[in-house]
Amino acid sequence: MSKIAFVFPGQGSQYVGMAKDLYDSSKEFMDSANNAIGFSLTDIMFNGPMDSLKQTDITQPAIFLHSISILNKIDKIKPDMVAGHSLGEYSALVAAGVLNPLDGLKIVRTRGEAMLQAGIELPGTMAAIVGLEANKVDKICQEVSQTDIVQSANFNSPGQVVISGSINGVKLAMNLAKESGAKLVKELIVSGAFHSPLMASAKLKLQQKLNETEFSDAIVPVYTNVTAKPVVSKDEISKLLFDQLSSPVRWEETIENMIVDGATKFYEIGPGKVLQGLIKRIDKNVEVFGIDSLSDLIN
Repeated sequence: MSKIAFVFPGQGSQYVGMAKDLYDSSKEFMDSANNAIGFSLTDIMFNGPMDSLKQTDITQPAIFLHSISILNKIDKIKPDMVAGHSLGEYSALVAAGVLNPLDGLKIVRTRGEAMLQAGIELPGTMAAIVGLEANKVDKICQEVSQTDIVQSANFNSPGQVVISGSINGVKLAMNLAKESGAKLVKELIVSGAFHSPLMASAKLKLQQKLNETEFSDAIVPVYTNVTAKPVVSKDEISKLLFDQLSSPVRWEETIENMIVDGATKFYEIGPGKVLQGLIKRIDKNVEVFGIDSLSDLIN
């Protein structure tokens, strides 16, 4: 039996004007979201400037709010399983009934602020490496790790890995990746070394917020970033959210496992098309759709 998977994007999918077309029909929810975090997030989402929107403490709640505003409008299809890329995991947890949307938004806002602060305290960076096998990238990171901090942060699709760590560590690993024959090595514009040990201080702040938030067991399996495996237990989910900040996002493995478990249709819910591209590279045989706007819902 073919199954439906909902997947939710993470940072990098934001754009000025995001979710603007949803406001008239989602006014109550969006206004309550602004009230919950104490400022007009929707104003920055709809009007920019991009410099504000790309700050991680704004980006994260903005993408979350966009995804959930779309999710609230989907009534014809229901997911059999869910997953989200990094920040997107929180949107997936709302879809699985684990988190109340406004509680999720508050956690995501705290997470973004904590990650931004961690990046100020311990500056780091990230880089995309295309055209090298994941185990080769891991070996390069292990070699550099003897003197500097660097590790694989996102296993996105075959031959596409993002690394994260100290500025020097990432630069050294980038040079080794070029020498090893990578097709593309590109430093990313980020405000910190996400999914690396440099996020330790952010984890402590996130833990505090997770502890004071009510979680429920999932009504459909959530394939988590840390393990790439399905989880339904609220206690396990909360622990994995804590681990996620300094652990790699195993996206390629996650999608493969969802397909093995019967997923044939994937819907990316929220801004952009990043995950649709990754899923097509992971497996050409599955159907992939995107729901980013009101017009996508009607079609």
